[in-house]
Amino acid sequence: MAAEVSFSVESPGGPRTMSLAYERAGAGEPLLLLHGIGHHRQAWDPVFGILAAEYDVTAVDLPGFGESPALPEGLAYDISTVVSVLGALCEALEIERPHVAGNSLGGLLALELGREKLVRSVTALSPAGFWTPGERRYAFNTLLAMRHGARLLPLPLIERLSRNAAGRAALTSTIYAHPGRRSPEAVVAETLALREATGFEQTLAAGRDVLFSDDVPGLAVTVAWGARDRILLRRQGIRAKHAVPEARLVRLPGCGHVPMNDDPALVSRVVLDTCRRAPAATA
Repeated sequence: MAAEVSFSVESPGGPRTMSLAYERAGAGEPLLLLHGIGHHRQAWDPVFGILAAEYDVTAVDLPGFGESPALPEGLAYDISTVVSVLGALCEALEIERPHVAGNSLGGLLALELGREKLVRSVTALSPAGFWTPGERRYAFNTLLAMRHGARLLPLPLIERLSRNAAGRAALTSTIYAHPGRRSPEAVVAETLALREATGFEQTLAAGRDVLFSDDVPGLAVTVAWGARDRILLRRQGIRAKHAVPEARLVRLPGCGHVPMNDDPALVSRVVLDTCRRAPAATA
């Protein structure tokens, strides 16, 4: 069940109160799950229970996505601001230095949290920020087209399309290698999340100049890429390995851009293996 937490964050105009929606389950060391742009925390549903069997897992709706409201006035949707917000979230929930796993935008945020030494380990699934200018334009245009399509479709048509495999493919084949495996209810919910995301355009605009080029030393880091990723092409994983040379680079066969639904067992194993590699001294 979703919960909501409110906390204070700093802005150029002084402290602002904001809220984030999240889901939390399990026990053990903390593990924070971050979704991608236009998605919501339910992207992690296929692996949430598996991870919660060993960890205290929190999946969060990022600001302006899912059930989380937009950022307060005066706060930008840039990486440093969102990382600060996530730090404030962890403090409000009494989560001390979690492991973190993120997908796409969430993967970029996870790496930045690792660079800031705010987490115990990092699993980045198809993280943003390792593109060339041409690859970035292609990815952004694809995301904008998905957003435009979701906003054009009336809800009854979305619901009708979701009831069969071909319709689910029409709605979600850009992000999943096996869209037919996604449930009709999940496809409807994530299509609505994409079209209703209040932070979409601002987040996309903030990403136009983003390149992740810093190392993340001293942490267990895994960068994993879906072999059938159609948004962030898998060759970007090689650049990620050059930027973070101590990271483990993992190929996810048969997986698309959001791999958690394409192969939950494989993705769970990758995340759990990374968490277990974290030095005991950082726990």
